[in-house]
Amino acid sequence: MKYTLAIDQSTSATKAMLFDEKESLVGRMSIDHKQYYPQPGWVEHDPAEILENTYLVVEKVILKSNIARRDITSLAITNQRETVVVWDKRSGKPVYNAVVWQCNRGTKICEDLIAQGHEPAVTAKTGLIINPYFSASGVKWILDNVPGARQNAEDGHLLLGTMDSWLIWNFTNGKVHATDYTNASRTLLFNIHTLDWDNELLELFTIPSSMLPKALPCDAFYGTTTLKNQLPEIPIAGVLGDSHGALAGQLCFTDGMGKATYGTGSSIMVNIGEKALPAPRGLVTSIGFAAKGKVHYAFEGNIHCTGATIKWLQDDLQLIQSAADTEALATSVESTEGVYFVPAFAGLGAPWWDNDAKALICGMNRGTNKAHIVRAALESIAYQVKDLMSLIQESGVKLLELRVDGGPVKNNFLMQFQSDMLQATINRSPIEEASAFGAVIMNGFALKRIAEVNDATALRKTTDYINPQMNPMKMDELYTQWKKAIQRTLMK
Repeated sequence: MKYTLAIDQSTSATKAMLFDEKESLVGRMSIDHKQYYPQPGWVEHDPAEILENTYLVVEKVILKSNIARRDITSLAITNQRETVVVWDKRSGKPVYNAVVWQCNRGTKICEDLIAQGHEPAVTAKTGLIINPYFSASGVKWILDNVPGARQNAEDGHLLLGTMDSWLIWNFTNGKVHATDYTNASRTLLFNIHTLDWDNELLELFTIPSSMLPKALPCDAFYGTTTLKNQLPEIPIAGVLGDSHGALAGQLCFTDGMGKATYGTGSSIMVNIGEKALPAPRGLVTSIGFAAKGKVHYAFEGNIHCTGATIKWLQDDLQLIQSAADTEALATSVESTEGVYFVPAFAGLGAPWWDNDAKALICGMNRGTNKAHIVRAALESIAYQVKDLMSLIQESGVKLLELRVDGGPVKNNFLMQFQSDMLQATINRSPIEEASAFGAVIMNGFALKRIAEVNDATALRKTTDYINPQMNPMKMDELYTQWKKAIQRTLMK
């Protein structure tokens, strides 16, 4: 038996997984990394810590699975998107911590460009809005604020990349500086129509082109690695951002197929086909995935805090001991009794895009207890997904099916409430690690293990459907109050 190693470098942790020749998950390990908050609204990671954690978690999964190293024959990568690293190619060391997608330090940079009237042209090329959520302003901030960084960049000594690029460069001992189209499409520097870095965008953000990785399709060959002599030399093949990995892993290869990934934040993505259509206001157009010689585009909305909200309840308020406690607490009360929780801890993402919005719990009275707050936190996840799905459907895209994945989908209360809010059937994924599974599918395409898209589609063998039970009038009533709570948080 031969195995594919998949690395999922996410916002909170780095996972290593092993998939067998039938693309079934047979081993998994995870290591958390530290979150840095140097100022309110700023979020950073240590790229060196993440790299070392990656080598360590690979070793752990190999030992745990008791699989011979020679039987691990390829590596696939999926990663947190937009989080960006700038490093010196001479030393291999980052010049600063990674600027995380949640970080708002680029707000002033983005606001100035919007005020100068650049956003329509940027959106036309990238499908995105000008916002610090995306990578470009983080890179510009590093070049403008780290002593010597801009001069070193202009002298050709510095490289930039999302986490996939950082890992690939290190895995290949600096021989390969590359990324895939999906990660590139989230930087504000990549033209999603020409499939190349755009010189006008680079000039706008004052970023030298010499820093950029080569952009390739998801199912490309990215080089070879021994992962610091942990394995015989194997190919790196199959790379894409985690949300795109979930779209592929959920096997949404048909126009109108959509997925919702519930993680630290959440990504809603719907396959719109091979043409990059303008997104409804509040959403963006991204490259969904690029494989088998075709590029599929997607409408997408991103929510800053979903699973992160539950972690806040656990770590900071200590209302729960683990995320598993939330379902019992939520169902211990009949409703939130009018409590609404808007988790704008890092501003609000799509469709509001207000970086200055502040988190809010409202509607409390003396009878409010932790069960009401926990239930309101769970409901906030479903409300935020509804905000996005409503826009997508209003744009004229016909949603064939919404497939859901991520740790929180195990929560039956949340999934039922989600179905009720959408007034639609949702399909809970039987695939535990959809993003990694998507990378493995791309790996299979690249290495000819999977011949055609239809062969991949056949890998989804079981389904778990959840149907709405709430009266539509009751749903409208609850959702109307949610929108009122949102308006209280908005600063724009």
